[in-house]
Amino acid sequence: MEKTKDPTDGASPTQGRSLPSLPSRLVAVFFSPGKLMEQLAAEPRWVGALLVGAVIVGLSMVAIPLDLFLEMNREQALSRGVDFPELGENALRAMRVVIPLGSVLSTVVFSFVFAGLYTVIFAFILGDEGRFGQYLAVVSHAWFIAVLFGLLVTPLRIATGNPQYTLNLGSFMLFLPDGYLLNVFRAMDLTQIWSMLVIAQGAHAIDTRRSFTSAATILMGILLAMALVLARFL
Repeated sequence: MEKTKDPTDGASPTQGRSLPSLPSRLVAVFFSPGKLMEQLAAEPRWVGALLVGAVIVGLSMVAIPLDLFLEMNREQALSRGVDFPELGENALRAMRVVIPLGSVLSTVVFSFVFAGLYTVIFAFILGDEGRFGQYLAVVSHAWFIAVLFGLLVTPLRIATGNPQYTLNLGSFMLFLPDGYLLNVFRAMDLTQIWSMLVIAQGAHAIDTRRSFTSAATILMGILLAMALVLARFL
């Protein structure tokens, strides 16, 4: 008998029970991503991974003192020649809620947006077989890599006074002077690159006609394009 679809977890009607538990999947994304992506392509579960990732992002923001965000905004305002206003106690209390909550919501929204982007690129433009739910499951699990490392580097963000501190390619470009080119490398987070390569493995698992190399090249191109834009604002 055909299984009934569970709309709350992005599952398909023909799924079996081979997919590991959520904790096992979050471990597998680091140590056996190829096998995990094959399992998610066959049984695209995404809700649990997406919620865990969003909560971890929120915790990362809660752990960073509000003063660091204020100082960062103050410096950015001064660099534009704009005075940064003094905030009252009510505004400060609101920011303590808005910053982590906004981070949680943006994680969820961007997961859907990028899953939709990959669906358009691979399934509609390039003609691969694949559904939005499959790409969303791949993205939700692959992004856990960047999310977890974001939490782990929180002490470094506090120590450096930079709430946007990341492990990026710019850290290895000590020979480059400050400027646009160095900012491009700074915008390329190592954990995001890792996540992208796992997503490329997912694109290959969804449609095996799409090689990992081809998918990785496309996704690295997207990451580079975003870095070229973000570098203008660093």
